[in-house]
Amino acid sequence: MGGHVLPVVTPGMLPASTGLALGVAWLAVLVLGAKVLVSYLTSPLRAIPGPFLARFTDVWRMLDYWRHSQIRTQQELHRKYGAAVRLGPNMVSLSDPALLKTVYSTRGDFVKSEFYSIGDAIHNGIRIANPFSTRSTNFHRTYMRPYQRYFTSSATSQKEHLVSDMAIALCRELETRFVDCVDGDDKSADLADWIEYAAWDLAWSLTFSEDLGFLKAGADVGGMINTGEVTMRYLGIVGQMPWLDMWLGKNPRCPVKFATFSNTLMFCVRRTIERAAERASKGVAPGADQGDFLDNFLEAKELFPDTIGDNEVVSYLMMNVLAGADTTSLVQKAIMYYILQSPAVEARLVAELDGASFTSSPPPYAETRDLPYLDAVIREGMRMHPVLGGVLERVVPAEGLKLPDGRFLPAGTQVGMNAWVTSRDKQTYGDDADAFRPERWLRGENETEADYQARLGRMRDADFTFGGGSRICVGRHLAMMEIHKLTATLFARYDISLAPDCGEWTVRHWWFTFIDDIHVRIRRRSRVQPIRPVLKAY
Repeated sequence: MGGHVLPVVTPGMLPASTGLALGVAWLAVLVLGAKVLVSYLTSPLRAIPGPFLARFTDVWRMLDYWRHSQIRTQQELHRKYGAAVRLGPNMVSLSDPALLKTVYSTRGDFVKSEFYSIGDAIHNGIRIANPFSTRSTNFHRTYMRPYQRYFTSSATSQKEHLVSDMAIALCRELETRFVDCVDGDDKSADLADWIEYAAWDLAWSLTFSEDLGFLKAGADVGGMINTGEVTMRYLGIVGQMPWLDMWLGKNPRCPVKFATFSNTLMFCVRRTIERAAERASKGVAPGADQGDFLDNFLEAKELFPDTIGDNEVVSYLMMNVLAGADTTSLVQKAIMYYILQSPAVEARLVAELDGASFTSSPPPYAETRDLPYLDAVIREGMRMHPVLGGVLERVVPAEGLKLPDGRFLPAGTQVGMNAWVTSRDKQTYGDDADAFRPERWLRGENETEADYQARLGRMRDADFTFGGGSRICVGRHLAMMEIHKLTATLFARYDISLAPDCGEWTVRHWWFTFIDDIHVRIRRRSRVQPIRPVLKAY
């Protein structure tokens, strides 16, 4: 058979410029390959097991976040390889709860990694860090001291009336739309949406004394919720290779426009300017009792002028709105869903609430926080569904990190833990750690008090719900007040059940683990207490 014979191309047959370019390209490939190989062979992390590609590149981990499968992947890897898993050339995921107080110590010697710098904002060409994004321990300590004073347990108790107002507003919307309406018996509510609307309204009320109207509209006002969710997806994906952020999200010339909080940022800037002028015109003295967080932060600027400026006030406001709304609503949704999936749990909880004899509706936090079964249900819900779906990265300090099994991680290694892994630790939580069982937080029938306190101590030490150490969530007292009050209000006031056509909820494992589709039927209970006192309009 005949055929064409393809000529053999030799370097001499190519133009000199093309041959030179190919030669340079091949040389670059060889140099890069040699560098990767040498790095792999000499890496002090080569004794840490993990996926093959993780030894050479972070790309595989970024793709795992892109597919939203990182939680399942990391859980499976730790089951396969144990307490230390290599997730990248310089990244090790840890799962031993005993290391929590080391990696996330109050000393702050394990600083945050470059991952967090993506959270910086850009305003007028100036990069503005915030309590979440700053990597400097000293800066964080100085920066947070004026901020933290407004989030102590006693300080947040002064804002409890606003949380009650939110609960009242939510109840009124649910009753108007789904309980007292003509077709109420056949109408279901997506409780996930309504909890989120309430959380966002509360965040703005607490911060600015303003009602943005999420509950009244029954919708995502201005697309703010969607913007927050999409931005968190960007953070989770690009955060695995954070140097990309300067080429993407923070590059004004990037042809692809990524979701940002620019509108929220500008709103915070405008409100700061307006309120500062208002305080000056009224002659408000530093230390005067003010109603919302914006006044608090402007007061901090007046009390600490060498530390707090306008940029810091704006970053405080951004953290309040963005972190406060999403995180609390996610926890509340998870708790509600797990209760509704467990009829025995719901029955026991309602019995406890009925026996509490609350003095008002919504009940005061002081009357709900010490209810043992309510507290157990909330703790178990937070354990089962942590807000964050990724590793909280830190950098090993100069002295290195010796693991409990003797392996050593050198200075500069990125390490961290994923709460979705540590919260399923069977040595800490028992063989049924994957199951929702609030009773694990209570004393067992045949358990001595000493054994119970020891077991409870281990579980609390492993609790990673609000992070840990010097970077622990500053809003945790406010969040717990909101969750206790709203859970107690809803189950004391209503019979709530999953709608007959309600399938599985939808969970999006982005960097925040967003929840959708909790469709419920709501009925007023026969012995329901009227809402009182009627507080100022929300």
